[in-house]
Amino acid sequence: MNKIKELFGVQYPIIQGGMIWASGWRLASAVSNAGGLGLIGSGSMYPDILREHIQKCKKATDKPFGVNIPMLYPNLDEIIQIIIEEGVKIVFTSAGNPKMYTQYLKDHGITVVHVVSSLKFALKAQEAGVNAVVAEGFEAGGHNGRDETTTLALIPMVKEKITIPLIAAGGIATGAAMYAVMSLGADGVQVGSRFVASEEASSHIDFKQMVVDAKEGDTHLTLKELAPVRMLKNKFYNDVKELYTKGPSVDELKMLLGRARAKRGMFEGDLEEGELEIGQVSGLIHDIKPAAMIITHMIEEFKACKKRMEQVFL
Repeated sequence: MNKIKELFGVQYPIIQGGMIWASGWRLASAVSNAGGLGLIGSGSMYPDILREHIQKCKKATDKPFGVNIPMLYPNLDEIIQIIIEEGVKIVFTSAGNPKMYTQYLKDHGITVVHVVSSLKFALKAQEAGVNAVVAEGFEAGGHNGRDETTTLALIPMVKEKITIPLIAAGGIATGAAMYAVMSLGADGVQVGSRFVASEEASSHIDFKQMVVDAKEGDTHLTLKELAPVRMLKNKFYNDVKELYTKGPSVDELKMLLGRARAKRGMFEGDLEEGELEIGQVSGLIHDIKPAAMIITHMIEEFKACKKRMEQVFL
């Protein structure tokens, strides 16, 4: 039995990324109904909005789903209490210390997974008692690790040292990529960017189309002094690049970034001034389609890869 399927009670070991401004109840329930694990991205929601999304997701699916919590956001105590009150059974934490809430969540019967970008933090998450880790490579969109370790290098290094289930993330949008990382030791995959360009994602249609139009080299990891983020190149990115030529202070970078820059771009559709978070794999995303179709195509391609590899040494 696959460890991730067993841990979450899902048909396929495919987890949808809990991305801000993209992962509302419609996407989470669609992924869960299709056999994967859908996640509501709480990072872009006030507590009362999160409660509404959880309640709507429970009505839209009878399958397992979870909530992703970026631990650098405010209102954490309130968010945790809402998750417990609403009976959510799976939580993915990220961008913070897993020791803060892991045991408390587990004491309430919740399965806890933590997202990491390095072997060092994978070991710390395991020590904190999480049920599984997501190891996310440098290719991933949104907030990222500082070490720039790629997924194909990170997964076997983490697999070698941990004993809990391992989920691979970063650059995975196809069944072939899923086959590759599972061959390296991952028990499942987390998929973000591919689901941004889904019909059910709450991201703005203009942002989705920009993801579809993206080519190799159209994303870049920047703003390491604040929190490293991979985003599409646009006017805002060019403004950041120009500021770096002047040797900016952290305060100057914060001033340029301002507030709600990601919402402005990904949710409201301002493709010039917004922060457009997406992974390198956007260069392989060529259409906007239903989440269920994305999962179906990934599984079909995974099986085709498996068959092709079995024939290599015949």
